[in-house]
Parts: sequence; C-alpha cells; structure tokens
Amino acid sequence: MVIGPDFARDLRTGEEPAVDALLHDAFPTSDEARLVAKLRKTRVIAGETVLPWENTIIGYFALCYMVQPKGWLCLAPVAVHPDMQRRGYGKRMIGLLTEWARLTKTPVVVLGNPAFYQRTGFSIDLAKNLSSPYPIKNTLIAGVDQAPKQSLTYPAAFQS
Repeated sequence: MVIGPDFARDLRTGEEPAVDALLHDAFPTSDEARLVAKLRKTRVIAGETVLPWENTIIGYFALCYMVQPKGWLCLAPVAVHPDMQRRGYGKRMIGLLTEWARLTKTPVVVLGNPAFYQRTGFSIDLAKNLSSPYPIKNTLIAGVDQAPKQSLTYPAAFQS
C-alpha cells in the first residue's frame, strides 16, 4: 500500500538543507536556492511551508513581505520534487494558501504560470490593475475581492 505525504506544515529549524536540496532538484539552476538564502538573510520571509514524506521534504513554498503595498505578501518560490510532480501535491499546497488568503483577506501575489496558479485559486483578472517591475501577464493575486490599483515593490532579493 502506498501512503501519501504528511500534511503541509511550517518549516522546522534544521530543515533548511533539505529545502535547499529540493530547490536544486526541482529547478534547472540554483537561482531559486540563492533567492531563498537571500530572503532568509534579509529576514523578509513571512513563512516557509514544507510537505514532508518519509523523512524528506517533497514540497515547499515561501511567503515574503512585499515592500509595497504594506501588508501584502508574495509567493516565491514554489517547488515539488521532480519525482512527485503531476500528482496534485503542489496544487493542494497552494490551494490551501489561497483559501487562507481569501479567508483572512490577505493579498498574496505570485509571478508565474497563469495556467497553474489559476487552478489553485489565484486570479489573473484581479491582478489587471497592478503595476509591477515584472510582466503583468504572469502576475496573479489571491485574497482580494476586487481588482486593486497598486504598484508592487518586491523585496530587494528579487532584483539581484
């Protein structure tokens, strides 16, 4: 009998190397691992969530504080181990996040593949009035009921 992963939970102290290994496995370059290291160093991470399974980390996402607008969060990066992709784990993890954003009315933005993120509860339509240093066509938002007109300023770690 195959048993699935445990429940997603907060990253625990000492699990950072396992997350770094996951990021290296899940992405073709080490850019995402370097980004997380910079975000941790500058203390702009609001939370890190992991999906454990059989004493390893198979899923991860970080939420970071936006510089502007105050009180907003951004999602980056999101990773699922390559051997575990296309099984719905990422969709479920991010779906729980977007439901939390909706219930708490906390705006969360993400820059990524609209086809994936729309299936998890993010909206490209509600992001249409945002201005960003990154392409709006790949910017989505959760946690809002109407399309806000805001200018996005990401933490400095995203620019280097």
